[in-house]
This record gives sequence, structure tokens and C-alpha cells, in this order.
Amino acid sequence: MASEQKILKRFNESQSALVLQQSDLSLQSISDMVDDGAIDVSPKYQRRERWNHEKNSSLIESFLLNIPVPPIYLAEDEYGVYSVIDGKQRVTAINKFLRGEFKLENLDKFIELEGCAFTDLPDQLANALKIRPYLRVVTLLRQSDPDLKHEVFLRLNKAGVVLNSQEIRNVAYRGELNNMLFDMSEKSYLRGQLNATPNSTVFREMTDVQYVLRFFTVREYWQNFPGNMDVAMDSYMQKNHKYSKKQVTNLQRTFEQALEFCETVWAGDGFKKPGGNKRVLQGFYDVQMVCSSLLSTQERDSCLKQPNLVKDALVSLLQNDPEFVESVSQFTSNPRSVDYRIKTFTDILRAI
Repeated sequence: MASEQKILKRFNESQSALVLQQSDLSLQSISDMVDDGAIDVSPKYQRRERWNHEKNSSLIESFLLNIPVPPIYLAEDEYGVYSVIDGKQRVTAINKFLRGEFKLENLDKFIELEGCAFTDLPDQLANALKIRPYLRVVTLLRQSDPDLKHEVFLRLNKAGVVLNSQEIRNVAYRGELNNMLFDMSEKSYLRGQLNATPNSTVFREMTDVQYVLRFFTVREYWQNFPGNMDVAMDSYMQKNHKYSKKQVTNLQRTFEQALEFCETVWAGDGFKKPGGNKRVLQGFYDVQMVCSSLLSTQERDSCLKQPNLVKDALVSLLQNDPEFVESVSQFTSNPRSVDYRIKTFTDILRAI
């Protein structure tokens, strides 16, 4: 056990590392802050929208029934501008309802209001909802330790909806690199292939962002892969999340070129098994994206001039090389499989 002096020193440091401000705000005040841009409900490190209309309705019903609602936590990014670190769904639901963007549905107790939008409420009830319920808001002020802000987010969210691996990385490794992953996930070709619509599970759970990170991770570690994709992606972000804007710009260009290569060569069949079903497969995503990114400019241009040769080469491998087939379809995170599929197809592309 550490010495008492060391324990007390750590305790005292933690007491001053987070500077908090607590206040009780009306629902109208919270909604107005969202409308005015004072509260950013979609910081990149927040998880994406998960609540449906039923959950939104349940929250509004709680306010109407005077049932206590947990506090929300904000981080002060600059004076007068805040991002939500816990409570995004609650803040969003409040704002959407007061703006008339959804109707109450599947209510548990206040069934008389079933199907009502905010503008349908009796004036007395509408005014009371805007002003009477107060929601406790805890704000982590700017002078708080940034790393502890991240720790607060992780601990608060682990107590609610369980974060998946990408959502945890998204919080733990904020910065230019993480922002770029989100920007690249919005590329229309990638979204189209993954069917990453705003209402899809792929989008809500950040699987599209994870595909972007997978590209960079496999590209960096394919010759010495650790054998677990989550571990590898964590390692990549931990190592590189403090990259400069210039370094991130170079990475972005590499991803964009690989994506353009796939769209030009495979079009709507990109990331899918040739002649198979239309489901995106991670092994095929790796060989089509990563292998093309390892080519020189001259090699890449040669392939783009002969897209049919590129497609035929992949089909030939699938027909004649059982080890390659296994490497893209089974045990895709096995170190030998990663190395074999990337090396094999890259060598073939370089020969075209």
C-alpha cells in the first residue's frame, strides 16, 4: 500500500482537478440554449442518436408527472459554449418536443396526451412544461483537467447504455485524427456500401467510423498484426491520436485515394465477394482498400487504366488459392491471414 502522504496528495489533486458549477434550468432555457448554439448536442466524441420517439415521449411524460430525471453534464468548451458529455438524448428530446418535432406515443400513465405534439397541449400545461420542471445541470468548467473530463464521460456512460469499443475509443482519443475518422465516414461511397443511413444500426453504433479506423489499422500493422482487431485499433489510436493537422491531412488523402480506387474499379460491388451476396465483408474491404493504398502512384494509375484486370485478378485468386479464400473469409484477424491477404493481392496489383 502506498504511503499515507502519497494517498492524500493524490486525493487533494483530484479535488482541484475538476471545477464544477451546478444549476437548475427550465426546459425552455435548455431548449433555447440548443437553438442558440450555446449547447452543442452533437460533439464528435458523443455517441450517436439512440433514442426513438417512445423513449423521447417517456422523458416528457416524466416531466409532466413531476418524476425526477437524472442531471445532465456539460463541458465548457469556451465561455458561453458547452458540449454535452452525458444527457445528450435528454437534451435533444426536450428541444425536439418544444419545437414540435414529435408527438407523444406509447405513454404509460398520462395516456390522455397520447398523440399530442407540444402545440396540442392546453396552454396551461404547455406553459408549465416550459417553465415549471427544472433539470439539474452540472457543468465542468474550462479550467478542469481535460483528461478527467474524458474520465467523467466514460464513467457516466458506463453506468447507462453500455458503450461499444468504437464509442469508447471515440471518447478516449479525441483530437484531429478522431475528427478525421468521422469526416471520412461521411463519404457517400462508403456510406452507400455500408448502408449507413442515419437510422441504421451501422450509423448509430459508429460501425462506419470503425471501418475507417480499420483501414488505417490494417495498413499500419498488417505485417505484424496482434491477432485481435479491437486491440489493434486501440493501439493505433493510442499511438497516433495526437497527430498534427498536417499528419492527419496526409492520412485523409491516403484514405480518399483508396476509396476512389474502389469506387472506380468495383463500383457497387465494392467490399463484397465477387459473385456472392451483397453483404459487405471485412476481409474484402481490407484487400480492396488497403492493398490499393500500398501502391506507388505509377502502379495505382496502371491499375485504374485496367479495372477489368484488377477485378479478374481477385476472382482468379478466389478460384485458385484456397489460402487466400480462407484469409478473407475466416479468422480474418489471425496474423497469418492478415499478412497473407494483404501481401498476396498487393503483389498482384503491382504486376498489373
